[in-house]
Amino acid sequence: MSRWAEVSLGVIAIATLTTSIMQVAVLVAVVSLARRIGRAVERFEQEIKPAIGHINAIARDAARAASLATAQVERVDRVFSELVDGVEQAIGVLQGFMSGPLRKGGPLSSAMSAFWAVFSVIRNARAGRARSRADEEDALFI
Repeated sequence: MSRWAEVSLGVIAIATLTTSIMQVAVLVAVVSLARRIGRAVERFEQEIKPAIGHINAIARDAARAASLATAQVERVDRVFSELVDGVEQAIGVLQGFMSGPLRKGGPLSSAMSAFWAVFSVIRNARAGRARSRADEEDALFI
């Protein structure tokens, strides 16, 4: 073999050795990086678990509060519907009473008319005082 062939083979051998050493170094670095990433992920999971537990507790409390509020709203709705039904029945009875005995004119009819007249006079007097007081306060406003 010639001298140039031996030199070429030597250069090829050194290049191959260098390439394989670099590949092993890269492989070691990748394995080390993978381990570090794995430890970082484990640490992140350990730190985030309590926060997730708190978030779950908050979500459970919010769901419970929403269900309690819904139940309260339904109870209030039921109470008001019963109240409206009672008022409607009372108005029906009052209208029946007004159309019956009071229409015929009697002492009760006269008393009711007098009561409503006194009530309207008192209401008008209060409204007049409130209006004059509001006018005085407007005049004093600067």
